[in-house]
Formats: sequence, C-alpha cells, structure tokens
Amino acid sequence: MTAYPHLLTPIQVGTMALRNRVLMPPHTAPLGPLWGTEEQAEQNIAYIRRRCENGVAWVVNITGHIDNLLIPGFTPVGIGARTQGYFRLPVFHERMQAYADTVHAAGAFTTVQLVSQGGLPNAPSATLSSPVLNQVPHVLTREEIRWYVQEFAWSAAAAQRAGADGVDLHLNHDDLMEWFVSPFANRRDDEYGGSLDNRLRFVTEIIREIRDLCGDDYTVGVRLNMFEEISGGYDLAEGIEIARRLEATGMVDYLSLVAGSNWGDPSYVQSHVYPPAAWAEMSGEFMKAVDLPIAYTGRVTTPDVAEQVIAAGQAHIVGVARGLIADDEWVLKAAEGRAGDIRPCTGCNECIGTAVVERTGFACATNPHAGQESAVTWPPPSARPRRVLVVGGGPAGMEFAGLAAERGHDVELWEATDRLGGLLRTVSAAPTYGSYAVFLAWQERRLREAGVRVLLDTPGDAETIAAAGTDIVVIATGTSPRRPGIPGDDLPFVHDSRDVLSGTAEVGRRIVVVAQDDHMPPLAVADFLAQRGHDVTLVYSTTGPAPLVSRYSIGGILARLERGGVGIRTSLQVARIEPGIVHTRTVYAQLPDVIEGIDSVVLACGGVPLGGLAEQLHGRVPAVHVLGDAYAPRRQLHATREAYALVMQLG
Repeated sequence: MTAYPHLLTPIQVGTMALRNRVLMPPHTAPLGPLWGTEEQAEQNIAYIRRRCENGVAWVVNITGHIDNLLIPGFTPVGIGARTQGYFRLPVFHERMQAYADTVHAAGAFTTVQLVSQGGLPNAPSATLSSPVLNQVPHVLTREEIRWYVQEFAWSAAAAQRAGADGVDLHLNHDDLMEWFVSPFANRRDDEYGGSLDNRLRFVTEIIREIRDLCGDDYTVGVRLNMFEEISGGYDLAEGIEIARRLEATGMVDYLSLVAGSNWGDPSYVQSHVYPPAAWAEMSGEFMKAVDLPIAYTGRVTTPDVAEQVIAAGQAHIVGVARGLIADDEWVLKAAEGRAGDIRPCTGCNECIGTAVVERTGFACATNPHAGQESAVTWPPPSARPRRVLVVGGGPAGMEFAGLAAERGHDVELWEATDRLGGLLRTVSAAPTYGSYAVFLAWQERRLREAGVRVLLDTPGDAETIAAAGTDIVVIATGTSPRRPGIPGDDLPFVHDSRDVLSGTAEVGRRIVVVAQDDHMPPLAVADFLAQRGHDVTLVYSTTGPAPLVSRYSIGGILARLERGGVGIRTSLQVARIEPGIVHTRTVYAQLPDVIEGIDSVVLACGGVPLGGLAEQLHGRVPAVHVLGDAYAPRRQLHATREAYALVMQLG
C-alpha cells in the first residue's frame, strides 16, 4: 500500500513503459551543458543519474536547440538565441548516447526537446510577441520554412540514433512553433497563416517529417502552452482545439501542458507568488477533450500535490523540476512513506534567476549540494570530527549546523532570540511566503534529528564563547537593520521593514517604501502593506524595480502590486524625510520633487553585518569563521552555499 497510488502507478506513453507518473522537465542548462567540457558533461550526467536512480520515470532534460538559419555574419541576441544548435555538434552523438545509457541503466526513459527560439531572429511575421522584447524578427519565406521543417526532423532522427526514446516538440515559451500557431504573432496571409489549420501547418509538417524519418517505434509529443496570456493570443478554448487537431493527426503520442510566458503573470517558471499546481484545473479540461496521455507541469511542489492532480483527473503525469533540485530523493521518499523528509522547495526561483541575471551558475537556495553530484556523494563522513559552536540560528547558521552534524561533527547552536529562523522567519510573514515557513519547520526538525544541540535565548559574547572550549566557532549572527543616512530617517514615523513584517511597528495609511535592496524584500513588504489596505509608493533609485530578480519571477509580484494599487517610482532618490513629506531628487538630472501627505516611511534598505565577534575571538579559540550575512548581506542562496563550502573545508 502507498499514500500515492496514482502517482506511483505505471503508465504507457508511446514506446515508454513508465514505472510511475513523475516526469523531470529540462532545467540543467546552468549546471553546465552536456555539450561543454568533459567535466561539465560528467556533472550533468551525474545529476541526472542520481534522480533517475531515486525513482524518476521520465526525463526531458535536454533542451535541444536546433541549428538556426541566418545570413552570413548575422548575430542573434537574447536568451536562447544561437547560430549553431546541438544536434550537429561533433560531440552530440557520443554525449547523448552516454546520457541516454545512464538514464536507461537507472530504469528511466528520456525524450529530447526540439527548440528554436522564436523571434531570435526568425518568425512567421514581423510582429513582437511580448511587451518586454522589442527586436523585430526576420520573416521566414516558404523556402526557409521548409528548411526548418527538415532541420527539426533531421535533429529528431539524430536524437533517435543516439539512444533517445523520443522527442518533445516545444510549442510554447515564445518559441518558433508557438509563434506560428499564435493568432497574435502569426499575421501571414499565405497557407501558413490565417485559419487555425494554416497556423498549425508548420507544426504538422514537422511531425509528419519526423514520422517519415523515425518511424512509428519512436515517441513523439508536444509541449503545449494551454493559453497565451497576451491579448490577441489564443485562449484556453483554442488551446483545447489545438490539442484536438494534434491528436487527430494520429502521429502524436502525448501532450505536455504548461502555462505562462517568458515575461508575464505567470511566467512559465512560476514562483511562490502562485499556489501549487495553479493551472492544473485547466489541464483537466484538456483531459476531457482528448484521449492522449497528458502531463501537467507548473509548481507541482510535493507528492501530495502531485497525487491530487492525478487523482482529480487533471493529468496522467506530473512534471517536477524544482522539487527534484531541492531533493534528489523526492520520488524515493514518497515511495517509502517519507514525504515529510523531503527538503522543501520554496519556489524562490533562484535556481534559474541567478543563472539568467547574475551568471553565477546552477544553484538552489535550499539544497547547496545540488549540482555537486559528480564531486561528492552527500553526506561524506568527516575524517576528523570536531566540536563546533555555531553562533546565530538564521538561514546560514541552521544550514551549517545541519550539514556539519550530518558529516559527523559534534555541533551546538546558540540563538540570541527565543526562536530559530532569523530573517527566514521574518519574511515568512509576507504574503505568498508560506513556503519559507514550511522550509523553516523542516530545518528545525532536521537539526533535532541530526543531533544538533540548540540553545535559545543564548546570545553569546566573546567570553562565554571562548569558555565553551570548542574546536571551531562559526559566527552566523546576521545583520542589524541598515539606516541609509537620509536626513530624517530616524524620525518616529520611519520604520524598518523587519519591524513592519514582524508586527512591532505601527504604520499609517499612506506609506513610502524606500527601496535600497536589489532583490525581493522591498516588493515583499510593499505587498504586505498593500494587502492590509495601505496606500503604498515604492521609491527605487535604480532604473527599474528589483534589478536582480529575473524575468521569470518579476512579473508575478509586479502583477500583485499593480492589483494592490502600489505605485512604483524609479530613478528617484529620497533626499530628505520630514513629517508628512518625503523630498526626492532624480538620479541623473538631480531634479527635486516631493511626495506629500505621507503618514509613515518604511526602510527596505537591507542590513549591516554583525560579524564583530569573530575579530574579538581571534587568538582565543582554535578556529573562527564568519558565515552568511555576518560577512556580507546577501540572500538565502548565498548563505546555504557558503555553509556547504565551509563544511567541506572542515573535512
């Protein structure tokens, strides 16, 4: 018996006899391409191997960009833009074969996505598909369309020769095939535009050509956007009709359904702003309309959510990406009745955001081991267990304490307040941040089970820390609220965002939020206030809000703020605060202005490191380290990665 009888039941999809209903969509490009260095390929395959060995049934991990057709010297630009694809690379067959063999040896199956990024630079018409991308594309001729049909088919056959079980046509996410189907992007007046049959012609020609080359003993599916969120795009009813017509070709084995765009509300990588499986009910409408196996992807966070989606008849299969980043044993733990042990995904989207915006590579805010599979099998036992004292029970201190204890060190953690969590607990009060509270509860349970001795209401000073007699001291004391030095920022109606979120600050109705933080905190506190009926204006000195938040996350929170009536002013500095008035000046021309009728000012200006204890302890303890915000204020992602690096160093 299992708690997940639907999720863990086998199913046949095309030629694939899947052992359960868990599909892992593509997400490892930031980890290092399979087509990169030998080391990158090894890490990519090791990452996949771990998750397949732990129960994933179906992997669609390769985003298979095909070659682009361009005039000599043309340079495509933008995310996903490229001249050369993957399928004609000299290393493609060897790397793809090694990858496929690894997946098959672990009892899973793999299909490869066929992708050509829409509008970068080729498209059916000289139209723009979103309000945030203003590069006019090249309009494909009939001859060029025919070239793409053949290139898609040739690439599918190359994947087949290299051991893939099938291909997944990428008819979503603003790609070329979606642009042809879209009534908004496709304005052609020939046989490839106008009616739905004409707009589908490009896709059906590709499918027919693939079948001609690859035969029937090969799985062919379509990853389909259920609707286009832009005005003038196809709606849910037409999305269902597209599904019906794809099924009617008799050449498609499954549909993989998603919602969202590259930029909007939602993006196709939905953050914690949205509830789990928010669009699964729409997927259920497709289930009623067609007989093909249907996979649904979109914030399927836990096995319980996955089971509910399938049991409700909203999908046959669920796609899980970020859940499997956070815990490679997601499926195994569900099967063993240990779903409560799964390390939670908070939906922060750092896994994609840092790669897109900061170019820092593959990372997970809750699982610092993700992406290290080829180097370390966690937890490696320490060759020299130590007595460790961690001072500070916020995100960095908790993660370090848990990791160190799991490696066999004797760990004690001192927290100055009566609760663990630090800023992780503070932000849990903001709207849509409930997943952070779930992660915090998991961390607290983890520390208990790992044997960490937690002492609350124990701030620790240099004398008591030195007297503890431990081998290693880790200072993870976090930050104090930062005052930006604006004249008037110490007035009684000026409050820090931490006090607002924790409920210790009383604020008036009309509020200015001073945003001196490049990530989510100013947006979160503005949302918190707007949801409580306050009139909120966010003031940023940057040219746009939250410059370090990627396009895959920014749309959801900005949409919430728009609906909540929050005003956002950019390229504007707060120059002085007075009762009822906030004086401003523009960043570039230094032009003065005022915001009047203000009741309160909220400072979302980050923190100042509290790492001074480390200096006081030098020479008084055998070893002292500074960790997380106590060194330099950043985000949870950085705290957990630094904790992991330090624990490995201790080994």
